[in-house]
Amino acid sequence: MRQIILDTETTGIDPKQGHRIIEIGCVEMIDRKLTGNHYHVYINPQRVVEQEAINVHGITNEFLADKPVFQTIADDFLTFIRDAELIIHNAPFDIGFINHEFSLLRRGLASVEKYCGVIDTLVLARKKHPGQKNNLDALCKRYFIDNSSRTLHGALLDSEILAEVYLAMTGGQTALSLSSGEEAAGEQEAGSAIRRLGTDKPALRVIAASNAELEHHQRKLEQIQKKSGSCLWLN
Repeated sequence: MRQIILDTETTGIDPKQGHRIIEIGCVEMIDRKLTGNHYHVYINPQRVVEQEAINVHGITNEFLADKPVFQTIADDFLTFIRDAELIIHNAPFDIGFINHEFSLLRRGLASVEKYCGVIDTLVLARKKHPGQKNNLDALCKRYFIDNSSRTLHGALLDSEILAEVYLAMTGGQTALSLSSGEEAAGEQEAGSAIRRLGTDKPALRVIAASNAELEHHQRKLEQIQKKSGSCLWLN
């Protein structure tokens, strides 16, 4: 299964008020393994980014001035996500903005749901943890995922972190690894933009039993043997 973990940053919170996408970040997983393939672009929104949004993601109007407009990146973006299963935290927000951008192209593009399946990890989290905070930072804390580099929101970094959160929520796997045979090529392609999740965690500390604890354990097994007539661990 090909899955694309996707996140966007925008000029504001509502496309109905004319707000636009300014950053798209995606990472690819196949069979729950990071392939090293990713899509990342900054976009000139052709309008002013609100200061409240800049405070969240740190992307300024000056930075976006020389970036491509959505029309020039639309085909590459759609090619990257097409026929994949999109994994998005609070999917209606990102999907709403993407569909708004598609409509502005006036090319007869369908909604993104016609090209891709969509999984909303916020909905998954609320089912697993009802009544609790389920934003990305809260989920990272709950699943012991390091997000210390996330001082500001960023589409590519957030999609990488979300990939680790999704794996933890849906199967207990908390470290992403490149699929066999693609590791070297994938790392070279992604470069420093793709953080190898889970590899920077410290090794688990191994604590051995003391002699007193071993003796206590042995006596306990002998008591079991005496009472039951058989003790598998002694045998």
